[in-house]
Amino acid sequence: MSAPAPLLDGQTALVTGAGGGIGRGIALRFAQEGAAVAVHCRTSVESARAVAERIRDHGGRATVLRADLAAEDGCRRVVEEAADWGGGRLTALVNNAGVQPLRELPGMTAAEWRAVVDTNLTAVFACTQAAAEVMRSQDGGGTVTHIASIEAGAPAPAHAHYSASKAAVVMHARSAALEYGPWGIRVNSVSPGLVDREGLDAAWPEGVRRWRGAAPLGRLGRPEDVGDACVFLASRLASWITGHDLVVDGGVTARPSW
Repeated sequence: MSAPAPLLDGQTALVTGAGGGIGRGIALRFAQEGAAVAVHCRTSVESARAVAERIRDHGGRATVLRADLAAEDGCRRVVEEAADWGGGRLTALVNNAGVQPLRELPGMTAAEWRAVVDTNLTAVFACTQAAAEVMRSQDGGGTVTHIASIEAGAPAPAHAHYSASKAAVVMHARSAALEYGPWGIRVNSVSPGLVDREGLDAAWPEGVRRWRGAAPLGRLGRPEDVGDACVFLASRLASWITGHDLVVDGGVTARPSW
């Protein structure tokens, strides 16, 4: 029996915010499953180049695209560049780029609120709209996956702007699934829990300890855990799934809060 084809064989994907952390994990998993990957970044150019080089070293195709997604023209340009690089096709978009500053509500300014909402939510709207225009004109449509957060339903102190933006991202995915479905486009979201990163243990030892104690699976997430969820949603295995929020949190949200 021959080995099955990679899940994303022949696809061209754009992953925003792919210079590091979760975005890097998503981009690498997409490439491992056969997709050509446009690696987007805003400021982490060297990190994005390292991701693209790693993909190429393993026989894949990758390019680095730089844009400020807080501006609508940046969103539209990066989608157009990804599609041009893909020979006119873009089959998958992962809206991963986001920011998570800490700021308590009583002292938060409207400008600070907008800085988070523009990057975490408005950019998702603009990138999705631009990608849908490309996808509707090609055979097979396409998929869009938003990276939300379990904080969409369980806010933390000093995260009000972040939590609100992620809750809106989940609802945008459901709304987009409804309106873009007739175009052959599936739209879903992935809500990760706490994902490990370099230096997290040292920076937040008590939080990491509490998370491990609360998670039924007893560990933090890994970027590739989120990448696996995104690969699934972009693949033929999820061909009848749209408007869904896939929680990837090691079971933390299954624990009773009382």
